[in-house]
Amino acid sequence: MTPKTLTAGLLAASLIGLGSAQAEGLPDTMTWTAYDVGSQGHSEASAIADAFGRAHNTRIRIQPAGSAIGRLQPLLSGRADYAYLATESFFASEGTYDFAERRWGPQDLRAVAGRPSTFGVPTAADANIHSLEDLRGKRVAYVAGNPSVNVKCDAILAFGGLTRDDVDAVMFPAHGAAMSSLVQNRADAACTTTTASQLYELEESSRGLRWVDIPADNEEGWERMNRVAPVFQPFQETIGAGLSAENPANMLAYRYPIIVSLADRSDDEVYAFVKALDETYDLYKDATSAIHRWAIEDAGVPPIDIPFHPGAVRYLEEKGIWDDEMQAWNEARLARLEALKAAWEQAIVEGESLDDAAFAELWEERRQAVLAERS
Repeated sequence: MTPKTLTAGLLAASLIGLGSAQAEGLPDTMTWTAYDVGSQGHSEASAIADAFGRAHNTRIRIQPAGSAIGRLQPLLSGRADYAYLATESFFASEGTYDFAERRWGPQDLRAVAGRPSTFGVPTAADANIHSLEDLRGKRVAYVAGNPSVNVKCDAILAFGGLTRDDVDAVMFPAHGAAMSSLVQNRADAACTTTTASQLYELEESSRGLRWVDIPADNEEGWERMNRVAPVFQPFQETIGAGLSAENPANMLAYRYPIIVSLADRSDDEVYAFVKALDETYDLYKDATSAIHRWAIEDAGVPPIDIPFHPGAVRYLEEKGIWDDEMQAWNEARLARLEALKAAWEQAIVEGESLDDAAFAELWEERRQAVLAERS
């Protein structure tokens, strides 16, 4: 069965909602948003929806969208119950990039769960890049209009004590073009997930493929990385181009997809959702190559882009997964979000007479001041 056939079949099943008894506290119908049809996020949302339907007779409609705004707007307006997001959940909670406009600002979002997804720096082997420090002066591919990719790349450079100014940042119009640039010798390194099709081409090309090591034991590097965005953790990857159990690579993990709700979603409902996500795991764990990482002990723990919902925390506590350190992380993340929301309200009043560019500058100053106070 092809991935396209699998996705279509799972989506159809999710809309039909076959199954047994309704789970206590779980709605009998739901709408979820996700990335476009064919994406990893949509495929996984479809597989989970199918499992919910078979186990709990829950009818789920998945609404695909190609933009961050398109995935979040239905959630914020009440037209969707949950959203399967990526790093835009962090941007939305911080009021940055698309969400720095006056009509947005920091959004009160909560994580239900989010599986680890890896991200690293593939390089052309002939560029002789063996460490992050070796990226200095090299051509690094960036993607225009894609802050989700670019902020991770900036964070990886920060790990190595570098900034974008220390490399030759080459901007490409789309992610596919950036990935192809290594084979075409238009760049020496890129920042991406491990399964991009162009990386397999690079591996077989005359240039060859090498993953730059992001060592798990470099505490100072991880501290610098998480100052850019406090959502990353070490991960040793074995799945992807040039990788295997015998040839793993150290890289970073972030969360994609993240199942996101609004803060005011019922605690009992979110508890039931996470319980169903955990108890139906065997029904969806083999649907895609990486979906097995939704195991609740991996998907239900920080760090993650936004605070966990109290309903999720209650279930994780009952399972013996949630500990004091995780609770402290969650409280600190929630306090950061509340501080940014308060600063946004002040900036809106203070910047009422400013044009959009001046307001954006004012807000970034206020945001940085809040983060400096919390560092």
